[in-house]
Amino acid sequence: MSENSRYGGAHLLVAFVAGAAAGAAVALLTTPKTGRESREQIRTWAADLGEKASRASGAVQSAYGRATEAAKEAFSQAMANRKDTEGA
Repeated sequence: MSENSRYGGAHLLVAFVAGAAAGAAVALLTTPKTGRESREQIRTWAADLGEKASRASGAVQSAYGRATEAAKEAFSQAMANRKDTEGA
């Protein structure tokens, strides 16, 4: 992938999730189940998805915080190294 690509990781994630949702919808609509069974299965999937989304949200926030702190530390070290180099 080139450095000037218009699509980043977020676009890839959205495309993956949309593809998974479309595949699940097709599978659900083409299976020979009663309406009641299909609705129960949808409820179960929705509950699982909600739980996973809440866990993922916390994990993303945690990773973002760690990345922010690491970037700040790297910037501080780079600035300190620059001052040392210029002063020497």
